Amino acid sequence: MILVTGANGFLGTHLIKKLLIEVSTNIRATYRTNIPTEFIENNHPNLQWMACDILDIDAVSIAMQGVQQVYHCANSISFDTSDTEEMYHNNVEGTANIANACLENKVQKLLYVSSVAAIARAESKAFISEKTPWLMDDNTSQYGISKYKAELEVWRANAEGLPVVIVNPSVILGEGDWNKGSSQLFKNVFNEFPYYTRGMNGYVDVQDVVSAMITLMKSRIVGERFIINEGNYTYQDLFTRMANAFGKNPPTKFASTWMSAVVWRLFAIKKLLTGKAPLITKETALTANAIYAYDNSKLQKAMPNFRYTSLDKSLERICGYYLSQNV
Repeated sequence: MILVTGANGFLGTHLIKKLLIEVSTNIRATYRTNIPTEFIENNHPNLQWMACDILDIDAVSIAMQGVQQVYHCANSISFDTSDTEEMYHNNVEGTANIANACLENKVQKLLYVSSVAAIARAESKAFISEKTPWLMDDNTSQYGISKYKAELEVWRANAEGLPVVIVNPSVILGEGDWNKGSSQLFKNVFNEFPYYTRGMNGYVDVQDVVSAMITLMKSRIVGERFIINEGNYTYQDLFTRMANAFGKNPPTKFASTWMSAVVWRLFAIKKLLTGKAPLITKETALTANAIYAYDNSKLQKAMPNFRYTSLDKSLERICGYYLSQNV
């Protein structure tokens, strides 16, 4: 039995689809609110859905029964400071509950989906790698801190005898709800949002992430973490490539640091007046103007046959998907 937490989320959904193709083992998929419609309409005999809040220790214990492998994908992400407490509960306490249940049930292996946000991301000319020392500065998001502390819970369980492996994907690009998460980038470009910032970040295809996860789970590799990142691109370059794939106009107006600072403050005021979640926060504004570049060599050395999908091929497929949905 394979357990996938957060199976109704963006990454979890793609992982379930890949597992159903590549493994014959039964899969138990946990969700917090609802099962994705596509799985309800296409019932699979090897797939069992189970409602489970990872903060509920009893529910986690029940979900873990008879399980040999665990993919822990459940995750809370927000760059709005009002969500920080809830995010810490879900990411840190929830991960501790999963790790403890794995130990109690003598699970063969836990694969935890972390993030490059959990690796020190101070700007420098050097590539950021798995060995980059943790460092908190003005660019460290509360989300990044929560994922770093969640990793500590995984390493603690590893020290207590649980075989683990951690993956740190960069910004994941793929088909999904473009009103949520990284998929909103596609919506903004499709709507010809005219601005770009000076920042740079790493990006990776969701299909490559799930392929790497499954390969690492099947391998004998334990006690290691791996950055999963196809390449590092400026926002202007990324948005231009997306626009080309959509047949839209790329952004042409440079948004300086001071402009970003003004915008996030305006959104903060709007939130006070309306209660509506801000589109841009202080943390996202800082990230948009920061330059990060990630080293992906460790994963490629551990998995020499693994090949990343090029950014252009990924965008061609993903933008084609959104266009087919009559967005």
